[in-house]
Amino acid sequence: MSLKSLLLSSDDKTVRVLRRVLSDLEIEVELCSEADAAIRKITRQRFEAIIVDCSNAEEAGGVLRSAKAAPVNKRALSVALVESQVGLSGGFEMGAHFVLYKPLSGERTKASFRAVRALMKRERRLQLRVPVQVPVECNGSDQYKAKTLDLCEGGMAIQFSRRMVKEADLRFSLELPGLGQRLEFHGEMAWQGNGHQAGVRFKNVTEEQRRALRQWLNSQLPEPEQDDPPVSCSLTELSLGGCYLKTSSPFPMGTRVALSMATSNFEIRAGGIVRVAHPEFGMGVEFLQATLEQRDQVHQMVEYLRSNHDRAPEIQVAPDGLETLSEDTETTVDPGTDDALVDLFRQQSQVPVDLFLQHMEEQRQALEAR
Repeated sequence: MSLKSLLLSSDDKTVRVLRRVLSDLEIEVELCSEADAAIRKITRQRFEAIIVDCSNAEEAGGVLRSAKAAPVNKRALSVALVESQVGLSGGFEMGAHFVLYKPLSGERTKASFRAVRALMKRERRLQLRVPVQVPVECNGSDQYKAKTLDLCEGGMAIQFSRRMVKEADLRFSLELPGLGQRLEFHGEMAWQGNGHQAGVRFKNVTEEQRRALRQWLNSQLPEPEQDDPPVSCSLTELSLGGCYLKTSSPFPMGTRVALSMATSNFEIRAGGIVRVAHPEFGMGVEFLQATLEQRDQVHQMVEYLRSNHDRAPEIQVAPDGLETLSEDTETTVDPGTDDALVDLFRQQSQVPVDLFLQHMEEQRQALEAR
């Protein structure tokens, strides 16, 4: 199944570059030269990516908002093409996940879209649902009986035996046919429909759970899709809370990522979220540390990198989907952390790359002077 993208642009040079790049990466392009036509397609067809030329900011913003509002495309990856004077902040304010500067060049654009394609494939697989009906035990403020309707890596649709209240944190237990083990997940209600049906979004899934679920889902598919190879990155900044990685193919802001380092003796893994994305240059990653397993993984990676900074191997980074923000958290003000590097990622994510690097250098010098 090929990846599909929608491109809104009336600039011939931009269209030529993107057609060539996306064709090389085996991504289909549906071209629209007018915003109204793009919005009509967005409401009727599924796309893995929505690419918008922001020459007309008002129209571009309208298309990106329409994509997020359309049930079939609200999880599509959005890419804004902006002039340098608009900057990263202008693209992100329109609602884009990733921002590229015009004019586009073939090689630089291809490097950026390699990461975009990997995320497109990962998002599609996260949402690929397999019909299955098995009993589910659900525990929250009360105990509930239910059965699955379908299942994907990111969650499941279930049918409860009785109506239940929407809860922020639930525990689910189920056994999939042929898997040979019982799966225990934490989750939250993503939607509730008629007839006691509901959608569940999984939370804080462990690596062991993820591997087991992925193995079972792949066994149900006639031709399971392979993920793209991870992106190789070099470390430039490190703290207990995050790291800055230099790469020509950074992942979009808000991407959940899996970081790994391999030596001749062992492999270290950790999870993170991209908080800063600088096209063609690098990305700032905040480590995930919500669970004991995640904290242990981060501790191992940070300790190894700090003790082997001069000879540390390249860090391999693979996408694990886009971070999902609830309606409650999307509008809250970032309270900050006790980690200076992570605070820099969160508070300076939209400034030009040169200014960001200057701030990061000043922060490093200040910490070293203490």
